[in-house]
Amino acid sequence: MVCVTLVAHLTHQDTFRLLGMSWDSRWYTGIAAHGYGRTLYFEPGVVQSDLAFFPLYPGLVRAVATVLPVGYGAAGLLLSWLAAGAAAWGIYAIGERLHGRRVATLLVLLWALMPHSVVLSLAYTEPVLTALAAWSLYTVLDGRWLWAGALAALAGLARPNGFAVAAAVCAAAAYEISVRLRSRGPERRVPHSLWKICAGAALAPLGWAAFVLYVGIRKGDPLHGYFAVQRGWGSRFDFGAGSLAFVKHLLRDGDKLVFAMTLVIVAAALLLFALLVADRAAPFPVLVYTGVLMLITVGGSGFFESKPRFLLPAFPLLIPLALAMTRARPRSAYLVVGALAGLSLTYGTYLLTIAHMPL
Repeated sequence: MVCVTLVAHLTHQDTFRLLGMSWDSRWYTGIAAHGYGRTLYFEPGVVQSDLAFFPLYPGLVRAVATVLPVGYGAAGLLLSWLAAGAAAWGIYAIGERLHGRRVATLLVLLWALMPHSVVLSLAYTEPVLTALAAWSLYTVLDGRWLWAGALAALAGLARPNGFAVAAAVCAAAAYEISVRLRSRGPERRVPHSLWKICAGAALAPLGWAAFVLYVGIRKGDPLHGYFAVQRGWGSRFDFGAGSLAFVKHLLRDGDKLVFAMTLVIVAAALLLFALLVADRAAPFPVLVYTGVLMLITVGGSGFFESKPRFLLPAFPLLIPLALAMTRARPRSAYLVVGALAGLSLTYGTYLLTIAHMPL
């Protein structure tokens, strides 16, 4: 934020507008202030409706602005900053549980220094989703299934890719149920704790499914209405065909720096995911959560430059890098952290103050 403020001052821009009223932030604050109902029409086939944005974050923004003497932009920033802190705490808790305090600290540090981590300082939903996802995964690992399901349901109300949290909880629950049923005694009774697992799994997808159904009913097509809204924005899941076509164009003809940087970040994420899968110590729900996020990001078309932002909640991708840094010499670790910090501060400031492209 200090870097953004300095460059904004030099380029005669307003720092608060950059942080609290950029791109999607305007849609969220508009929903908080006036509810759903705004639609913008462009060339044929491009219809941008605010029904594409999930309701948890604007609802919280409205609540904060009602309770505190602040505007919607300031309320959004306050929520995002608090959520980023809660996300960092949850990421640390998972890292410590899996690999100890040193890896946990490095995991949080690496997550905060991702090239697109400037988004964590904006009035955006990624901090909220990451916080809910981290704590839902932690409660799954801890065996608290009702908490896991409730947090996953809230994650599903935060963002479209919040579905990944529900997928992880449901997959982990199915695996746990199968293990317990196979190990039942001769009395063949279902353990009491099994019902909590089933309840948590049933809760997990409710938030995402409820909003998708709500939008579908408003659009007159309960099952497909929400996806039609997304297609109006140019977003669809085509197993990566659209993204691959854009990558071919990028490699053949070149384009803006943001697109090239996006390609590098996504390629690095794919490599890190392969390393995470190869690590047999990675828990099953963590693998499912990260895999679904990767699938949604790589397999979706539209807004290619936003893919790194979609990967911000995929913090488990950084576990292999954190482990490698704990084994490296301190000087090497400091060099990596310093390089990432320089890249994150420079590129994040560039995105907000100079690039002026959708985040």
